[in-house]
Amino acid sequence: MNLAKALSWQFVDAANGIAYGRAQILFMSAKLLFKTLFIIVILLLLVLMGLNNRAIIDFKLPPLIPQIIKQPAAIMYFAFFAVGVLTGTIMTAGSGKKGASSRPPKSAK
Repeated sequence: MNLAKALSWQFVDAANGIAYGRAQILFMSAKLLFKTLFIIVILLLLVLMGLNNRAIIDFKLPPLIPQIIKQPAAIMYFAFFAVGVLTGTIMTAGSGKKGASSRPPKSAK
């Protein structure tokens, strides 16, 4: 096998017809690794908060919830985290419209 041919591999996105080279794949892998480590750190903080905050607290939100909710602080932290994740997911979800292609339009000849 030719070494130059072995080093010039590409992944092709069949849906969009885009070829990705080695530098793009490595960048995407680094970005995915960073996001994964960030989520792990956030979850670790959530576990630490849960382990160290076991006291029962009162949660009041008069406009939406008329009664007082008494729960351990750790449960409250987890609920707030879940609401934040859901909010972030909804905010970053696509609108369903595809963006403009980065390739120049083909000229009719």
